[in-house]
Amino acid sequence: MNNNKNIESEKLSCKLQAIATVVYDAVQVSQGDSVALLALLRQLEQLHREIRDGVFQESLPVNRRQLYSLLKDIESEGGWPYIERIRLQAFLANLLQETPEENSHEILESDRSCS
Repeated sequence: MNNNKNIESEKLSCKLQAIATVVYDAVQVSQGDSVALLALLRQLEQLHREIRDGVFQESLPVNRRQLYSLLKDIESEGGWPYIERIRLQAFLANLLQETPEENSHEILESDRSCS
Protein backbone atom coordinates (compact mmCIF):
# COMPACT_ATOMS: atom_id res chain seq x y z
CA MET A 1 0.00 0.00 0.00
CA ASN A 2 2.85 2.39 0.85
CA ASN A 3 4.41 1.59 -2.54
CA ASN A 4 1.16 2.63 -4.23
CA LYS A 5 1.26 5.94 -2.38
CA ASN A 6 4.85 6.54 -3.53
CA ILE A 7 3.90 5.85 -7.14
CA GLU A 8 0.96 8.26 -6.92
CA SER A 9 3.22 10.86 -5.31
CA GLU A 10 5.75 10.49 -8.15
CA LYS A 11 2.98 10.82 -10.76
CA LEU A 12 1.73 14.00 -9.09
CA SER A 13 5.27 15.36 -8.92
CA CYS A 14 5.72 14.76 -12.66
CA LYS A 15 2.40 16.45 -13.44
CA LEU A 16 3.31 19.45 -11.29
CA GLN A 17 6.68 19.72 -13.04
CA ALA A 18 4.93 19.62 -16.42
CA ILE A 19 2.59 22.42 -15.31
CA ALA A 20 5.55 24.50 -14.09
CA THR A 21 7.33 23.96 -17.42
CA VAL A 22 4.28 25.16 -19.37
CA VAL A 23 3.97 28.25 -17.15
CA TYR A 24 7.69 29.07 -17.51
CA ASP A 25 7.38 28.65 -21.29
CA ALA A 26 4.43 31.08 -21.32
CA VAL A 27 6.51 33.54 -19.27
CA GLN A 28 9.39 33.32 -21.76
CA VAL A 29 7.07 33.87 -24.73
CA SER A 30 5.43 36.83 -22.97
CA GLN A 31 8.60 38.44 -21.66
CA GLY A 32 8.38 42.21 -22.07
CA ASP A 33 4.61 42.09 -22.70
CA SER A 34 3.04 43.33 -19.47
CA VAL A 35 -0.52 42.74 -20.72
CA ALA A 36 0.20 39.09 -21.52
CA LEU A 37 2.04 38.56 -18.24
CA LEU A 38 -0.85 40.16 -16.36
CA ALA A 39 -3.25 37.77 -18.12
CA LEU A 40 -1.05 34.86 -17.04
CA LEU A 41 -1.02 36.05 -13.43
CA ARG A 42 -4.80 36.47 -13.49
CA GLN A 43 -5.23 32.94 -14.83
CA LEU A 44 -2.96 31.49 -12.14
CA GLU A 45 -4.85 33.41 -9.46
CA GLN A 46 -8.18 32.13 -10.82
CA LEU A 47 -6.93 28.54 -10.82
CA HIS A 48 -5.67 28.98 -7.26
CA ARG A 49 -9.05 30.33 -6.14
CA GLU A 50 -11.01 27.56 -7.89
CA ILE A 51 -8.89 24.80 -6.38
CA ARG A 52 -8.87 26.37 -2.91
CA ASP A 53 -12.60 27.09 -2.77
CA GLY A 54 -13.64 23.86 -4.48
CA VAL A 55 -11.93 20.51 -4.22
CA PHE A 56 -9.42 21.57 -1.56
CA GLN A 57 -12.09 22.65 0.92
CA GLU A 58 -14.03 19.46 0.17
CA SER A 59 -10.93 17.43 1.01
CA LEU A 60 -10.22 19.07 4.38
CA PRO A 61 -9.72 16.72 7.34
CA VAL A 62 -12.69 15.26 9.15
CA ASN A 63 -10.82 14.11 12.26
CA ARG A 64 -7.93 15.19 14.49
CA ARG A 65 -5.42 12.72 13.10
CA GLN A 66 -5.97 13.93 9.53
CA LEU A 67 -5.87 17.55 10.66
CA TYR A 68 -2.57 16.97 12.47
CA SER A 69 -1.14 15.31 9.37
CA LEU A 70 -2.21 18.21 7.15
CA LEU A 71 -0.82 20.84 9.55
CA LYS A 72 2.43 18.92 9.84
CA ASP A 73 2.73 18.83 6.05
CA ILE A 74 1.97 22.56 5.76
CA GLU A 75 4.66 23.33 8.32
CA SER A 76 7.31 21.05 6.86
CA GLU A 77 6.71 21.85 3.19
CA GLY A 78 6.78 25.64 3.29
CA GLY A 79 3.55 26.98 4.65
CA TRP A 80 0.24 27.94 3.18
CA PRO A 81 0.14 28.72 -0.56
CA TYR A 82 -0.52 32.37 -1.22
CA ILE A 83 -0.64 34.43 -4.39
CA GLU A 84 0.41 37.95 -3.52
CA ARG A 85 -0.87 40.85 -5.56
CA ILE A 86 1.41 43.75 -6.34
CA ARG A 87 0.54 46.74 -4.21
CA LEU A 88 -0.67 49.78 -6.10
CA GLN A 89 1.94 51.91 -4.30
CA ALA A 90 4.74 49.59 -5.47
CA PHE A 91 3.35 49.73 -9.00
CA LEU A 92 3.26 53.53 -8.91
CA ALA A 93 6.76 53.70 -7.42
CA ASN A 94 8.03 52.02 -10.60
CA LEU A 95 6.45 54.82 -12.63
CA LEU A 96 8.00 57.49 -10.43
CA GLN A 97 11.48 56.06 -10.92
CA GLU A 98 11.67 57.71 -14.34
CA THR A 99 14.35 60.37 -14.46
CA PRO A 100 13.27 64.00 -14.33
CA GLU A 101 14.70 64.44 -17.86
CA GLU A 102 12.31 61.81 -19.23
CA ASN A 103 9.36 63.46 -17.48
CA SER A 104 10.24 66.94 -18.78
CA HIS A 105 10.81 65.56 -22.29
CA GLU A 106 7.34 63.97 -22.26
CA ILE A 107 5.80 67.23 -21.06
CA LEU A 108 7.54 69.18 -23.84
CA GLU A 109 6.37 66.66 -26.45
CA SER A 110 2.78 66.85 -25.24
CA ASP A 111 2.94 70.68 -25.24
CA ARG A 112 4.12 70.69 -28.86
CA SER A 113 1.29 68.42 -29.96
CA CYS A 114 -1.25 70.79 -28.40
CA SER A 115 0.08 73.84 -30.31
